[in-house]
Amino acid sequence: MNSKIWLSSPHMGGTEQKYVQNAFDENWIAPLGPNVTLFEEKIQSFLDQDIQVAALSSGTAALHLALILLGVDRDDEVICQSMTFSASANPIKYLGATPVFVDSEETTWNMDPNALEEAIKDRIQKGKKPKAIVAVHLYGMPYQHDALRSIADKYEIPIVEDSAEALGSTFKGQECGTLGDISILSFNGNKIITTSGGGALVTKTKQLKDKAVFLATQARDNAPHYQHSHVGYNYRLSNVSAGIGCGQMEVLSDRVNQRRKNQEFYTDLFQDHAEIKVMQEPTKDYYSNFWLSALTFEGNKAYEKRETLRISLNDKYNIETRPLWKPMHLQPIFADAPYYGANVSEELFNKGLCLPSGSNLTEEELSRIKQAFQELV
Repeated sequence: MNSKIWLSSPHMGGTEQKYVQNAFDENWIAPLGPNVTLFEEKIQSFLDQDIQVAALSSGTAALHLALILLGVDRDDEVICQSMTFSASANPIKYLGATPVFVDSEETTWNMDPNALEEAIKDRIQKGKKPKAIVAVHLYGMPYQHDALRSIADKYEIPIVEDSAEALGSTFKGQECGTLGDISILSFNGNKIITTSGGGALVTKTKQLKDKAVFLATQARDNAPHYQHSHVGYNYRLSNVSAGIGCGQMEVLSDRVNQRRKNQEFYTDLFQDHAEIKVMQEPTKDYYSNFWLSALTFEGNKAYEKRETLRISLNDKYNIETRPLWKPMHLQPIFADAPYYGANVSEELFNKGLCLPSGSNLTEEELSRIKQAFQELV
């Protein structure tokens, strides 16, 4: 059988080893060091806004700290997009708070502004004004920022921008990762760039960044001995991993371009198939990195068609595809959480499929993918 074609595999640029070797040469193997500082500076320069960046061990850690910085505590409520990876919602539970899930809209597959406002009004009426809104740029597609921001400001609720999948995407020319009151990035192994594992918190002020770094380094007080007045976390990114990130930042723009070419490939491949719809940017305001390209089957028996295709691609052609994220309000762990909206996210889950989207897909692999789809669809 042919070698596996993965959904999204790591793609090194070639200069990562230089930074990693420097960490070994100078014995900067501890959690902090010059690569961490340089990596933060590179991210900050790319985002091109008046922001501060704290490199952390994961995007999940960044979300956890973001909620802490916004004052989320036990028995509070936090609104969260339902159609997302579980890491968007889990940190809410870490804090003993309750996630309130909101449905998607059909254009970007992200949080539905109408359902968001419905949720806020109802929670306020029930005596529980939400402490924050976790909004996600799904698969790299920016959410409807203007609409969500207008609602958030109206009710004075801060937005935690989950940009884990959207580094390199923009809304009206502004980089995703700078749109929220506080934002997070992920550098997990399958993301558009990677540090093997890692993430970042993006704040508007140095004061907020310094507080995040304090909490991320075990909240050690300024004393000659080990003294702690707050609960801390071991969330800082290692200097070795940050070295990988420094090299990856040098090829980020190339990686975005390569993933967007994959999107064009799939758009062309399915242009004559009326029952298949490839996810697209709704207007020129949206610029997606297309971290993952995805399609939906339209019409009757969409779920059966999706599953038949997915299984055949894996078993016959050794090509990995996956269903869209299963909405959080359908997950057993969140079965008792409030939910607002219709069934858009559920329908997308039932009929949607994520496609191989790695920036390192070769021409031979793309040819295999094309042949497989032509034979199966």
